[in-house]
Amino acid sequence: MMFRLFPASLPVPALSAGHGGSAPAGHRFPWSLPPRLFASESHDDEWRVTSEDRLGAPTGTSTGTSIGTTPRDTGNGGNGSGGGPGGGNSGGPFGGLPPRRPRFRMWRKFLGSSLAILLLGTCVAGLAAWRQYSGIVAGLPTVDGLRSYQPPVMSRLYSGDDRLIAELAAERRVFVPYSAIPDRVKNAFIAAEDHKFWNHAGVDPLAIIRAGLTDLTRGKGHRPMGASTITQQVARVMLIGSNAVSFQRKAREALLAMRIEQVLPKEKILEIYLNEIYLGDGAYGIGAASQAYFAKPLDQLDDAEAAVLAALPKSPTNYNPLRYPDVARMRRNLVLGEMVTTGAISREAATAAQAEPLIAKNFHRPGPIPGSEWFGEEVRRELIERYGTQQTMQGGLNVHTSLDPALQSLATDALRDGLTGYDRSHGGWRGAVTHLDGVKTSQSDEEWMPLLTATARPSGMLDRWRLAVVLDSGRGSVGWAEGGTPRHGTLLARDLGWMRVFRALRPGDVLMVEPQAEDSHVAIRQIPRIEGAAVTMDVRTGRVLAMVGGWSFEASQFNRATQALRQPGSSFKPFVYLAAMEQGISPSQKFADSAVSYGSWHPSNYEKDFWGATTLHDALRESRNLVTIRLAAHIGMKSVAKIATDIGLVQTMPHVLPAALGAVETTVLREAGAYATIANNGQKVTPTLIDDVQDRDGHVVWRPEGLVLTSTPSGAVPAPASPDAAIFPAADQGGAEGPATTPATPPTPGQPAMAPGTAPVIVAPGQDSNPVLADLRAPVASPDSAFQITTMLQDVIRRGTGIQAGKGIDHPIAGKTGTSQDFNDAWFAGYSADLVTVVWIGFDTPQSIGKNETGGAIAGPIWNRIMKTALASRPSLEFRVPEGVTLVRYDTGRGITVDAFKQDQTPGESANFSGTAGTGELTAADTGAENLADSENDMVSSAGPQPAGDAKPGAPGAPAAAQPNQPAGGDIGMGGLY
Repeated sequence: MMFRLFPASLPVPALSAGHGGSAPAGHRFPWSLPPRLFASESHDDEWRVTSEDRLGAPTGTSTGTSIGTTPRDTGNGGNGSGGGPGGGNSGGPFGGLPPRRPRFRMWRKFLGSSLAILLLGTCVAGLAAWRQYSGIVAGLPTVDGLRSYQPPVMSRLYSGDDRLIAELAAERRVFVPYSAIPDRVKNAFIAAEDHKFWNHAGVDPLAIIRAGLTDLTRGKGHRPMGASTITQQVARVMLIGSNAVSFQRKAREALLAMRIEQVLPKEKILEIYLNEIYLGDGAYGIGAASQAYFAKPLDQLDDAEAAVLAALPKSPTNYNPLRYPDVARMRRNLVLGEMVTTGAISREAATAAQAEPLIAKNFHRPGPIPGSEWFGEEVRRELIERYGTQQTMQGGLNVHTSLDPALQSLATDALRDGLTGYDRSHGGWRGAVTHLDGVKTSQSDEEWMPLLTATARPSGMLDRWRLAVVLDSGRGSVGWAEGGTPRHGTLLARDLGWMRVFRALRPGDVLMVEPQAEDSHVAIRQIPRIEGAAVTMDVRTGRVLAMVGGWSFEASQFNRATQALRQPGSSFKPFVYLAAMEQGISPSQKFADSAVSYGSWHPSNYEKDFWGATTLHDALRESRNLVTIRLAAHIGMKSVAKIATDIGLVQTMPHVLPAALGAVETTVLREAGAYATIANNGQKVTPTLIDDVQDRDGHVVWRPEGLVLTSTPSGAVPAPASPDAAIFPAADQGGAEGPATTPATPPTPGQPAMAPGTAPVIVAPGQDSNPVLADLRAPVASPDSAFQITTMLQDVIRRGTGIQAGKGIDHPIAGKTGTSQDFNDAWFAGYSADLVTVVWIGFDTPQSIGKNETGGAIAGPIWNRIMKTALASRPSLEFRVPEGVTLVRYDTGRGITVDAFKQDQTPGESANFSGTAGTGELTAADTGAENLADSENDMVSSAGPQPAGDAKPGAPGAPAAAQPNQPAGGDIGMGGLY
């Protein structure tokens, strides 16, 4: 049973105890009760009061009074003294008035329900917000890395004379520290991006509210208005790396911005921002932007130019002053107005700046020196291999290279002219680039100019060439554009006749021409099909001064100086002779120049003749194949292979006799290093393109090994490296006019050098010392043997196969020609006392460059032009003669010559070898015959039988080992020719 209780605190008057009694007069309840307040459980229409309803009595006690029932009660009399339900009277408990319902019951229910729902919703929302916040915070990056902020900065390449030749960068950025940023630039960006930068704690609540209201009023279809502070932009660029429009990204920005403000000072934040922000046109940061748009450093900007830069972050593309100057000027003026608002400048200064014209200048990044693209690309590859892509492109490295810009330009022009000359004499004219329909002789310039301007330049066309259209085919009249202005000229008569031999000209043909200085004539030009490469380097240090990898880097980035593996032909022979010199064989030693066969291989000389017994000096000078083969068989191919690999010419080499004629593969750069080693008296020279690498702070982190500066005590003079050589009187050599001697070249003054393997002198602190260059590189051959090869190679240029390479050069030089099998490759490698140059000519896909087109005829003139010009500005230096070496003039049987002889050698003498030096008998292991292929077309490492009855080819004057039916002068097989 449910009971409704009266509050015990309310005053209740005494009621009558008898049946039907009423409340005393003057004692009424101050409230009304609802009519059915006391309805009993068993009678829905009866009102009852229990003992718990008695007012003023404790629960569970009886007072002896009761509230009587209403007139509708029957049979329930009594005084209710026991507190039972039977007591009552006929009068109502409140003087006969029915009780009323509680006030605002429905409102209380509504408010209670609403409050419960609100509390529940708040809890749910709070939980969801907490989960969202936890997710955002959990994925936030740390800001501690910003304390040691180092922006990605481009690396720079410098030439040997400290000229900027190239920049390596993923992002073009010039870092400017805070102290070097002008105040006007700082103020301009703060006025444009964040007025309250110096005061807020990372976020600007008012700006966020303002942006939100603006977005609501603008409606859909517009990009939300930004309200990011400079600190928030730093957080987005440096830590978040995303520009997606989302609430989550903005929340991450705000949280990170507040963290950044707690970690970094305002100055550091502004420094990071101004150096990191992208400002269009490939420029990152204000330093690069100042160069890109105004071609001047940051400290030379005025207020108007600073405002232009500050206008760019809003939209670097739309406000680009180079593309949209009018829009950029309007945005600049708005920024100037904001600078007045922030107090950065006065109203008068802003007005004056707004009146300035906006003049932007194109900035041309320092590009490679013409023709040096291969050099720069090779340096880039080396840096990436050593430091990785990120450090190379963004680490701010300062790389000092060995490039000589003047020599590089010279080598490029010389190679190109040589390739053009060969192409003209061997290929003929291949026709017009294209044809323009509708071009007639009587047309005006306005008619053909638009057509010619729209014609694309062929890949590989040189900058000094022009595209010209034929206007009159009979007279060879052409027209071209020069800076938007029409020009007219006439083809050279010799060019016009040469072209007509191959193809007829028509009006409208588009040609490549080069305007000439005299008159108004132009020369016809075409891109050659043949390719080439050239390398020039310092003999002592290995510094590569010039490198040309082909005709045009634009047409092909393949570097033929470092990446093309080609057969060196006879330019390999000096290393066979060097191995012989190391075994004590003298230059006057004679070997048989006669026919010989090894299985199916029948080598021969280029001239297809035989000289009989021939000295090594004459054989090398005239590039005699058969003597070289017999020499290699005598000393053993293992020793040849060892010296070729030790010197760096090849990585691996098969032990077969054809390899002695250059049937191996190498590069132009490797061969340059190998020849430099000979010129450096046998001390190994490794080509290097980089002098040193410095980090962004200027600390040297790498430099080539091998050469170091050391010290010697004051007054102590190192022993000269080139003492006077002994003079040996020449013996009568079969008709010589008499003994003749040649004095050795004295040491070059002022060029002391430490002997190979000599340890540097350690000088105590405070002791006077003189700097000395110590060579710590390993020797490959003895100085005596290397000088013997140099002496023989000098005669190659004086009166041997390299005569054309030496024309007009008055410096002491040495060199060797090289022509590979089937005339596929033409080489010339040579050196002076301080420079070495190697030139290669050939097709990318190996094919003959022409019958009898040798290295001396094709590559020699190019080598001559490079070295003649390079040596013109250098002092003439003699090759240094090692101690104990004797220079002797004698008759070899084919003329008077000069050779170098070691102390234990008899000048002009030829020993009678009976087999391999030091062993006696010639074996298959010495000749390499066990590795010879069965035929010249199958030169792989396969076993082959030793020819029966083969005479000892090392024996001077030995009979030819050819088979009876083998004609003299057979196939030359793989290897060198001339």
